[in-house]
Amino acid sequence: MNQESARDARAMISRRHVIKALAVAAALAGTARSAGAGESPAGRFGPLKSDPQQILDLPAGFDYAVIARAGDEMDDGLLVPGRADGMAALAGADGQIILICNHENHPLGSGPFGAENERLERLDSRFIYDRGDGSTPGLGGTTTTVYAPAERRVVRRFLSLAGTEINCAGGPTPWGSWLSCEECFEDPGTSFERNGLVMREQRHGYIFEVPADATTPAEPVPLTAMGRFEHEAATVDPESGIIYLSEDKHDSLLYRFLPKVPGHLTHGGRLQALALSGHPGHDTRNWDDPDSMPRDRWFEVTWLDLDDVDGDANDLRLRGHDQGGTLFARGEGLCYAEGSVFLTATIGGPRRLGQIFELRLPTNREPGALRMIAEADTDSLLRHADNLTMSPWGDLIICEDTVSQCSLIGMTPDGQQYKIADNPYTNSELAGVCFSPDNSILFVNVQDRGLTLAITGPFHTA
Repeated sequence: MNQESARDARAMISRRHVIKALAVAAALAGTARSAGAGESPAGRFGPLKSDPQQILDLPAGFDYAVIARAGDEMDDGLLVPGRADGMAALAGADGQIILICNHENHPLGSGPFGAENERLERLDSRFIYDRGDGSTPGLGGTTTTVYAPAERRVVRRFLSLAGTEINCAGGPTPWGSWLSCEECFEDPGTSFERNGLVMREQRHGYIFEVPADATTPAEPVPLTAMGRFEHEAATVDPESGIIYLSEDKHDSLLYRFLPKVPGHLTHGGRLQALALSGHPGHDTRNWDDPDSMPRDRWFEVTWLDLDDVDGDANDLRLRGHDQGGTLFARGEGLCYAEGSVFLTATIGGPRRLGQIFELRLPTNREPGALRMIAEADTDSLLRHADNLTMSPWGDLIICEDTVSQCSLIGMTPDGQQYKIADNPYTNSELAGVCFSPDNSILFVNVQDRGLTLAITGPFHTA
């Protein structure tokens, strides 16, 4: 990664944004709003209004446009896949937005090739990572949408990663690409049923890179040095090029990848797991001991080198824990704000309703450190935190993934939680929350309905 790219990435996060982001840590400790509270706190956007289209409730003055629906035909003749998940909005030419979206499908899901994959021949087989038996490929991957915000119009949409499975979250890079994470661990020869026995040809459980400026599907190259496990999200420190990785398992680790050449991930690198100094194998989940990870207490961290990161057994986290790695309860969303990484653990806490952590990255003066900044309980508005992003006004914006009604929850620097959007119409999780490069549009997916929404309104009033 060159210095200009790093400067551009840092410029995306304003100094006001950073100061407020870091203030969240102290303010969130133990602070929660009633689970029944439906209005935003003073200074935000006011109560939500019922949506006559029954898709998403928003505050007065806000609106959304549906910019993608599963099953619609794309410009390449394929169909928009279902189960939209992680997403990033990157700057394109002439003010356009490049929206890259993961699709969390396995080979029995709703894929881009239509009924019985009759459109499979429309895509060159070189761009399909796993063709299965030749007729049933992996149906995950990514779509890329070129969006013109001034006209609220989709310019072009195409399949940009094909043949992968259960592409859950991931993260954007400062050098202009998307890291798409497979949340699975499957071997060649593993079978599943669809009109008979179908076999996998490739190993799964990897990260794939999708360039934002691509106009055809990306070459599906698994980044094996970044580890083979049930990946969830990724976020990049633009200062160093180090990539932080989460894992969606109840006994997960938090990883970081040190590339040999920042910005050039196919050159390989070193994978490490986080550990708390002086507390080998520490358990942050607070399941058995509610005081094992107290809120607002800093723990100095160290990083453990991992061996055999592209192994045949799904045991990387177990071996890392045996070395002293710290346990998290389903690490999911990751969000970088200058100097810190924020992590959600979806089922952490005594009630297993979720936790949020801040990882302060090391500097020349201080070592890295970790603390838990929020833990949901029965009185919290937020439940089961998943994808998250930092807003331009300094609040964390968090997607819920609960068994019922899911919302977008904001957390203010003074600790209040509020709904910025709500989905009372289905039990679908919300996913992929991200802001446009100019911070004027908030994008989000309603996963089970296969919808991608572009939300506009008076965000500048926050």
